[in-house]
Amino acid sequence: MGSVSPYCVSRFHSTRRTTREVKIGELTLGGKQPVRVQSMTTTDTMDTRATARQSIELAEAGCEIVRITAPNLRAAEALKEISREVRAAKIEVPLVADIHFMPQAAMEAAKYVEKVRVNPGNYADRKKFQIREYSESQYQEELDRLHDTFTPLVLRCKELGRAMRIGTNHGSLSDRIMNRFGDSPRGMAESALEFLRIARSHQYHEMVLSMKSSNPKVMIEAYRLVVSLMNNEGMDYPLHLGVTEAGDGEDARIKSAIGIGSLLLDGLGDTLRVSLTEDPVAEIPVARDLANRAHLCWESKDQKLPDPIDFVDPYLYRRRPCPSISLNSKTLEVGEKSPPSVLVSTPHRLDKVEKIIGETARSQSAAKDAPIEGLIVSLENSSALPDLEILRDSLFGAVSVIVVDDLREDPCTELPPIKHSSPPLLWHAAAIGTDESEIARFLAHCESAGHHPCISLPGVTLSSGIELLLNAASKPARYYPGNNYTVG
Repeated sequence: MGSVSPYCVSRFHSTRRTTREVKIGELTLGGKQPVRVQSMTTTDTMDTRATARQSIELAEAGCEIVRITAPNLRAAEALKEISREVRAAKIEVPLVADIHFMPQAAMEAAKYVEKVRVNPGNYADRKKFQIREYSESQYQEELDRLHDTFTPLVLRCKELGRAMRIGTNHGSLSDRIMNRFGDSPRGMAESALEFLRIARSHQYHEMVLSMKSSNPKVMIEAYRLVVSLMNNEGMDYPLHLGVTEAGDGEDARIKSAIGIGSLLLDGLGDTLRVSLTEDPVAEIPVARDLANRAHLCWESKDQKLPDPIDFVDPYLYRRRPCPSISLNSKTLEVGEKSPPSVLVSTPHRLDKVEKIIGETARSQSAAKDAPIEGLIVSLENSSALPDLEILRDSLFGAVSVIVVDDLREDPCTELPPIKHSSPPLLWHAAAIGTDESEIARFLAHCESAGHHPCISLPGVTLSSGIELLLNAASKPARYYPGNNYTVG
């Protein structure tokens, strides 16, 4: 692939990428502006009244940019009336024309909306699925043709003060790109860069980029690559984040959070859309929540430790090498060759054991395709140990492991012994710190009781003594601070 620049300031501390500001009507995007939330209408564009009404509803729900499909010239012309009706309602939300295949539709739409989105895979090319080898001169001829086709839109947008999004989609790349780079994240990035270079040759910079895919892994890799390649060429255009065809319900929200959230933590992203097959108004609170969480990370005043040495290639997806650990010899193994395990935390104290049992049973019945594999409970004092025993006996066969988050001052006090008629216990010492003698004592007590030890480790280099203790444990397990347990 060749060398690429880093795509973010730090992979360990979330720091926002510096981008240029782009004006979309009266709205400013990028730079130090808030992450803008946007959506797309689902009405027939030719039904101008319905489209205008839905645009207004989106704006009133907090949507900051509204995109409208314009698949042909007639739809592009209809944007004039849609814009008029929206502005008549005193709504100043920027409108975006979504263009595929038809340069003439883009040229018309630019007259009426604040921004035009084009797909570089089909704006100037017709996909013929032809396999051919391009010589350098033939490839340059294709780029010259692309320059001639795209330049009129660039000049019109520059003249009218319109912004533009170069929106690459995985699966709709041109034959030229497919034959040289394949249907890959690199192909997606190169496809967008071709258009960016043409626009820059005309000193036009009011552009936003997107690298969308229905596969969050492909989408994440494509965004990281395009930022790296832009850095190599001194480009600082803002990014529009999104996962295409995410679906509906909880699964769609999780899928979008994985793709969009991962990039926001990288410090990437200036505007986003959570694409749901629901009423588009339902997209707004989800997108707003992701944007707010990103700003909390970026603006955090927490002390940041120096970055450790990074051995991971962020452009390739591989599991982290680690040994396998059997937490339940019959049903649960974690490690490099096993899928991630699902552990959930109960909000109830152990003295509410009947509620914990009832809710666990209902959850397991409702989620047979994705059952809970481990239950996390908090042990606040030793008086709750009898309740823990009731819970262990009641959940035998229902969950594979119980994680005990021991909040007592001394987690080595009264560890119950192993029971073969109940789920194994993963015992987490919440307050043990990094004292080697305390860790050694805790490990010894867990081994004596037959439980897997679980220790919170700070984000600093561990002493050689702690490493020796952990490596020598007969049932090694670790817990890293945060909201999710990671064992292995």
